[in-house]
Amino acid sequence: MKSTLLLAVIILSVIVSGCNSTKTTETKKSASNASIYDSVWELEYITGPRITFEGLYPEDKPTITFNETEKTFGGNNSCNVYNGKFTKKENTIEFGDTIKTMRFCEGGGEETFMNMLGKVNKFAIDNEGKLLLQMNDITMMRFKNVTKNKQ
Repeated sequence: MKSTLLLAVIILSVIVSGCNSTKTTETKKSASNASIYDSVWELEYITGPRITFEGLYPEDKPTITFNETEKTFGGNNSCNVYNGKFTKKENTIEFGDTIKTMRFCEGGGEETFMNMLGKVNKFAIDNEGKLLLQMNDITMMRFKNVTKNKQ
């Protein structure tokens, strides 16, 4: 009886372990095949400023979207709406000049975001599906996917 129970526990452990292994492989695979397009990305980390993230963006977090067909990007920089053109080749990206609305905003969040965007030259999507905008191989900004665009 004990040997039958032990055998059942071992078999169950092997099955559960196999399922988890497949799930992990699928997660990594889907993240590596993920696209920057057709999503709204919300900023959750930015490097550099001496003020906390919550201090920079107490209400609205900056967002960014990418249009593959028109090669444009845009969003809200926590205060104003912005957009511009970009060029992308493999994992390199270059943001062109941006235009934005001119609403007055207190604090330095908007300026910090726009300045950092100008330093970015690479991007990646990590295993959690987060968009990393990088300067060389250093992550400058990290975004989470908050919704799908309805284009």
